[in-house]
Amino acid sequence: MDIESTMEANKGGFLAHWGNCLKALPGNIKSMVINFTRSITKIGKDDPRRVFHSLKVAFALTLVSLFYYSRPLYDGFGVAGMWAVLTVVVVFEFSVGATLSKGLNRGCATLLAGALGVGGQHLATAFGEREKPIVLGILVFILAAGATFFRFFPKIKARYDYGVVIFILTFCLVTVSGYRVEQLFELAHQRLSTILIGATACMVISIFICPVWAGEDLHKLVASNIEKLANYLEGFEVEYFHCSEGKEKCEKSVLEGYKSILNSKASEESLANFARWEPGHGRFRLRHPWKQYLKIGVLTRECAYKIETLNNYLNPEIQTSLEFKCKVQEPCTKMISESNKALNEISSSVKTMTHPSAAKSHIENSKTAVEDLKFVLATVSLEDAELLTIIPVATVASILEEITKSVEKIYESVSELSHLAYFKSVVESNVSPEKPHLLHRGIVKPVVDIENTVDQVEITIPEITTDSPEKEKTRTKPSEHM
Repeated sequence: MDIESTMEANKGGFLAHWGNCLKALPGNIKSMVINFTRSITKIGKDDPRRVFHSLKVAFALTLVSLFYYSRPLYDGFGVAGMWAVLTVVVVFEFSVGATLSKGLNRGCATLLAGALGVGGQHLATAFGEREKPIVLGILVFILAAGATFFRFFPKIKARYDYGVVIFILTFCLVTVSGYRVEQLFELAHQRLSTILIGATACMVISIFICPVWAGEDLHKLVASNIEKLANYLEGFEVEYFHCSEGKEKCEKSVLEGYKSILNSKASEESLANFARWEPGHGRFRLRHPWKQYLKIGVLTRECAYKIETLNNYLNPEIQTSLEFKCKVQEPCTKMISESNKALNEISSSVKTMTHPSAAKSHIENSKTAVEDLKFVLATVSLEDAELLTIIPVATVASILEEITKSVEKIYESVSELSHLAYFKSVVESNVSPEKPHLLHRGIVKPVVDIENTVDQVEITIPEITTDSPEKEKTRTKPSEHM
């Protein structure tokens, strides 16, 4: 009796579960459709170029499909017309550089492999029918092994890997199929022609219809990464030293923006590789120094790794000496502020393609702040201080000094880029700023001249320079009164 009641209860629970699932099914489907629609809308809004890219691929496929739809074209190329469609599907990429890379790699590899395949067929035929398959097998083995080995070379892997794969595929198809096909030359000609037509269609549409330039994306990415470093330093100054006077509390996204820089190496190398294939366009001439962008990217990531270490000290659980923190606050905040300004100027110069000369003064000011920090540390007494509370603050100051050096390296690398890429020079204003009216305070001392009867008065006036108000020199100016 107990077993039957248990089975009935399980059966009832099972049916109730499936009943609830069926009732919730329309609502689940509706929510899935809504989420899918939102995802599509978000992707389109984030980068509208993706929508245009989809339309370009569809247009290219429709265009090359005429090889099957049009009877005259189909009679000329036959079933080989399908290779044009396959080429468009495989070759058409998001950026112009990626499309040109794949298109030229595929075209050249097909031409070379087709020629070698036909030559291999003639060579194998000269050995006789019995030896022909053996010779073809040896040729396939040698060329496939050699081409595959060449794929391990870094430069070939980066730029010609796709072409090597197509070379192996085409050579094997021509040699193997040529063993059973009588009109081998006609077959190779049809495949080569349709592949070249498909690749040409991709490249022309990619360049002339809403082009997406990999070089421009790389340029913007490098400038954006430098700007993210500047934004973090500004936010760190507010969060760590609580310099909220006149500044809004920074958002969490600002303090986490540097994390995307740490993983930007693959994107930068890929964009630089594709940018080399692109023709001159807009502000980017032919043979633009794309390698220099990679050097800037390396230095930017080095600075981002230091910032990642610095970010660990924003933890409120870390106990710090407030007295010691107040003593080093002024030089540290000056280092942060000047480095922030320098990075903003560098980022702006990359965006506008102008010389980063405006950042030089901020870098010099940050160096002065480093010297001020060393002077403060040399004069601080640590007799009554707790060492464990001083170490975190001292570590932050040390990391800020290293970040200042990294900013200088980024500046030098961007300056080198500006010379290689012929950036525009910034026209500086010739109107000098109005000098402030300074009130000099002097000390008057009488001087007794025993030999001469002329009375002399020595007036000491401190000389204040507008370039560096902190540095004052005194000079002695004698004045005679008869």
